[in-house]
Amino acid sequence: MLALRLARGSQPLVLLRRLMVAAASAGVGFLLLCTLTYALSHPTDSGTSGVRLLWCLIPLAATVHFAVAVARTDPSTRPRAGLSAIGLGPARLSALAAVSTAVSGTLGSMVALLFFLHLRGDLTGLPFDGAAADALAADQPLPLAAALTLLTLVPVASSVAAALTLRPRRAPLPSPAPSPASFPAPSPVLAPAASPASGLPWGVALMALGLAAETYASRGGSGSPLPLPGEFEGHFEGNPAGVLAGWTLTALGLALAGPGITRFCGRLLQSHRPGPTRLLAGRTLMEESSRIGRPLGVVCAVAAAALAASTLYDESAPRSLGPLTSLGAALVITCTTATLLVSALEAKEARATTTESLRRLGTPPALLRQAAALRAGTLLVIFTPLTCAVGALAAFPLSG
Repeated sequence: MLALRLARGSQPLVLLRRLMVAAASAGVGFLLLCTLTYALSHPTDSGTSGVRLLWCLIPLAATVHFAVAVARTDPSTRPRAGLSAIGLGPARLSALAAVSTAVSGTLGSMVALLFFLHLRGDLTGLPFDGAAADALAADQPLPLAAALTLLTLVPVASSVAAALTLRPRRAPLPSPAPSPASFPAPSPVLAPAASPASGLPWGVALMALGLAAETYASRGGSGSPLPLPGEFEGHFEGNPAGVLAGWTLTALGLALAGPGITRFCGRLLQSHRPGPTRLLAGRTLMEESSRIGRPLGVVCAVAAAALAASTLYDESAPRSLGPLTSLGAALVITCTTATLLVSALEAKEARATTTESLRRLGTPPALLRQAAALRAGTLLVIFTPLTCAVGALAAFPLSG
């Protein structure tokens, strides 16, 4: 009840983000239900049904990632003065965030079920009644237990991930504090945070391992138990299961290396006698590398996969993408991009105090805008060639 009241009193932008989580949950729920109806209409082809269900895990993971980012930036779940006195400490707030995420996911799953039943012809009285009755196996009874189990995947996974992400961390043990005279005078300019560059070597190693595994798998024979989605099936003669595993390693490597690459962009901006604009932009990137680097790496992984898939698709026989493949791709692209935008908004709110201090000291607003534009341009210049290179390397063994 408290989660519903907080949702009702939230700002329009917060409500929009929750509605986007519900919409993404609805899309994934519809894909899962379509997989169920395929299994109903093809009872002897259980292997292909399992493959379709396995491919649904990609948009499911993107939706959960987006839901966690929305829960992390929800103002109603942030610790504030006075909340602990009424029993809303950090643990209760993390539970509240998990409940709010579950509510959004459940709303989307309900919409998916209603839309699915409407297209199937089980619900009447609206336009397009039974428009997809043949494709959705309307002649077969729908197993309600199986449908509800599939629809609970997004709410349960999102709420559990949000609770684990926002759980209160144990504070470190206190140590003897040095004298105040040992501290330098505070500066309004952002100081670099703890280095996230430790993940950069592991990320590069995972990318190299993934590309190597993909190259090796592309030389294997066909007949893998994990074929590619329908539009690409029959064009690729290698081992799609190995290719998928290799690409997963490459995507994880990009996500792991993202903070380190972002920090490198900040150092690059501050090299060779930086002025105020470059110094401020570089320090900000170094400070925010842990917050925006990983979502940026995930977006690059998705963009590289899109480049590789477009290369593979252009070389195949000309045909249009199926509606379910298009829906899954749209969900992945939209959720990863929205996660990056939400993380950028979180970073902007986190440095609001520093920005206000700079303005009080007389910093021109134009300098702040130039620093923001310089940060965005530097990230674009560094990550765009990297994405194109990874996409080309991933597509090369597939098109050979």
